[in-house]
Amino acid sequence: MLHFPKFALIFVACCAIPVSATAKKHPKKRAPVAAEAQAPAESLLYASRPDAMQFADDLAERRDLDPAWVRAVIGRARFLPQVPRLMLPAPRGTAKNWSAYRARFVEPVRIRAGVRFWNENADALAQAEQEYGVPAEIIVGILGVETLYGQHMGKLRVIDALATLSFDFPSAHPRATERQQYFRSELEQYLSLIYRSGADPFDARGSYAGAMGLGQFMPSSWARWAVDFDRDGHIDLFGSAADAIGSVANYFVAHGWTAGLPTHFPVHLDAARLDLDALLAPDILPTFSVAAMAAKGAMVDGAGAAYGGKLALIELENGGDAPTFVAGTDNFYAVTRYNWSSYYAMAVIELGQAVAAARGGESLRGQ
Repeated sequence: MLHFPKFALIFVACCAIPVSATAKKHPKKRAPVAAEAQAPAESLLYASRPDAMQFADDLAERRDLDPAWVRAVIGRARFLPQVPRLMLPAPRGTAKNWSAYRARFVEPVRIRAGVRFWNENADALAQAEQEYGVPAEIIVGILGVETLYGQHMGKLRVIDALATLSFDFPSAHPRATERQQYFRSELEQYLSLIYRSGADPFDARGSYAGAMGLGQFMPSSWARWAVDFDRDGHIDLFGSAADAIGSVANYFVAHGWTAGLPTHFPVHLDAARLDLDALLAPDILPTFSVAAMAAKGAMVDGAGAAYGGKLALIELENGGDAPTFVAGTDNFYAVTRYNWSSYYAMAVIELGQAVAAARGGESLRGQ
């Protein structure tokens, strides 16, 4: 199991820029990277790619890592041909369907697993809610949607996924340059974490995007927001439910979560004065007051009618049927910082609500 000691993560998080010229060079020499028993075809290894090896040299200099170690690790990374295809967006014109999307996550298997997870980790969830102000059901919703509470954490080697997306990101993607740079920064952060901790760079398994653990943290998120919530001296987002719970809560606080604030309120639309284009223009960013939304034909219902903060009109398309609308608060926006999708955020919220209801608990629902 991959462990990153707490001290190592603090060091890396503080060293996102190059170390000073006075720092001792390469304080740890890593052992040479052994060849695998059954090596893949050389054409699949990044050792044969000049751009990958140049990146390795530059990374080693920026992060003060052993250049031979970085070259050896990146050189043994494999190109995964299926990964670039998975990064391409759905073809233009593909209809979105909230009902179908919801049914993938808010369903009996995940709800039962969520109840078990909550019952087994009730103390850690209560502690996270007390310390961070993030309700247990939101954390439970995240871990259920992401990995079914650790059952589906991904089986690809993280080094392979990150290398593939760093050097072979699909050019057909509309934001290919930006996204490739993002994955190169994640590869850099991953190797920095591994090097400082002494872990094996080929051990970690994750998603096709390189996300790891119960909460599917990218390496930069691990470095910045992962916490040793069970206080055992190291951070383990693969095997410690408590660490995953605390880390998800810490992530939300860092991205603007406000304790006690609902995620959304119900709305109804007045067709006679509805200015849907204006209401949807800011997308999921809370922009409108209750009065401003009403002036454009979207009336906030229930407790939301007296809400004094900013709101966003969230549209969830339902294929050929009428869309679903809600008014999202800053906390709804905070959930989308985990995955930039209103469909994802609503699935997290409603799965958490369903698990809470199944175990007889309170639910953070818009009134």
